[in-house]
Amino acid sequence: MERANLEARARALIEAEEEVFRARRPRSAAAHDEAASGFFDGVPQHWMLDWPAPFPVVVDRASGAELVDIDGNRIVDVCLGDTGAMFGHGPAPVLEALKNAGTRGLTTMLPSSDAQIVGRLLVERFGLPRWQLGATASDANRFAIRVARAVTGRAKLLVFDGCYHGAVDETLVDLVNGRTVSRRNLLGQVRDLGELTVSIPFNDEAALEKALAGHDIACVLAEPVMTNCGMIPPAPGFHDALRRLTREAGTLLLIDETHTISTGLGGYSRVHGLEPDLMVMGKPIGGGVPVSVWGMTEAISDRLHVIRREQSGHGHSGIGTTLSGSALQLACLRACLEHVMTEDAYRIMQARADRIEAGFKAAIADAGLGWTVSRVGARLEVVFSPVPVRNAAEARAAASDTIEAALHLAMLNLGYLLTPFHNMVLVSPALSEQQANGLVEAFASVLGRLAERRRAAA
Repeated sequence: MERANLEARARALIEAEEEVFRARRPRSAAAHDEAASGFFDGVPQHWMLDWPAPFPVVVDRASGAELVDIDGNRIVDVCLGDTGAMFGHGPAPVLEALKNAGTRGLTTMLPSSDAQIVGRLLVERFGLPRWQLGATASDANRFAIRVARAVTGRAKLLVFDGCYHGAVDETLVDLVNGRTVSRRNLLGQVRDLGELTVSIPFNDEAALEKALAGHDIACVLAEPVMTNCGMIPPAPGFHDALRRLTREAGTLLLIDETHTISTGLGGYSRVHGLEPDLMVMGKPIGGGVPVSVWGMTEAISDRLHVIRREQSGHGHSGIGTTLSGSALQLACLRACLEHVMTEDAYRIMQARADRIEAGFKAAIADAGLGWTVSRVGARLEVVFSPVPVRNAAEARAAASDTIEAALHLAMLNLGYLLTPFHNMVLVSPALSEQQANGLVEAFASVLGRLAERRRAAA
């Protein structure tokens, strides 16, 4: 089907679905008032307006895989706070940890009695021998980058075009006509980020080898599967080449597992045998509480000890914040690692994801659409391309904001919340088989309307 015809139908669908959305949410509409709320743009974070809806849904409560908005609409959540609630909203062990932590002190600037246990759990689960905490993955990436620069004595960073690693200045770049430039929508950007950051296409081994040839890159920061510009899987052998070339160049490899922790127990690196020098995880690692972790090899740890001694070990290192490593974070990390992020949880997630993947593929085929479904464990992405995309340029070419908005809004009106920034579905262990089946049926229904086809009777 021609893209122009499909987008025309999508625009008509959006118009109809916006009326439905407004009719069902008068209280959410009234709540979106900048002057009355006191918030800029009427929301606590301005990007909350990026949802493809006339105004944001205002949530009254969330539990497991379900949200209820202030108008009483019940919604099955497969966005899950864009991964922050990957294991479901309010896992019981984390809620218990929160309750108990409140009676023992929330933050002291000292290690709590959970610290030693959490440290051992991180080593056992993710492989690297030394760990530190942050509040967000953005913080953890900043700290890991600073360490990479300190131990290598190099300034430059290499990222892949289309990446997102949080609000880290050096990573907010695009590859435009072969040049690395600051992302055009950045606010208050005062220097050219391309001075110290090199961006290359994902899966391009030749470009990687060329970029590392100058031996001036401190670290390569990468998601093992790109998840923020469509879902872009690594080409066969690419991770082997990435590890070999970085080692040959004396460049450290920093893997950001914040999204790919959906792969399985231990994340993508553990499941697929990657050997990063540094690793970062945020969002779901504490069951939804703001905490992140970053780990390093023994070699980096030893070198960092030397650098710290040379600098007397005191003063502002640029690493760490006052509330990082708090008793609250440690309690929730322990609860999540011991009782939430388990083999059994991943088994349920994978089984539900199997059902959704098969159902989505069948619905796409029945609608006669040339789309693919990309997947990394419990995370699935509908890509508007007949073949898997290999890099950000191909992902951008395949994307359609109009079709995406129609899909998201129609699915929301049917009671299913997708991630707003792309066509991502994330499966929590709280998602029931019935809810997974309902999601597939809703998806098939929306595609039937978009493509003006109906799925044949079984």
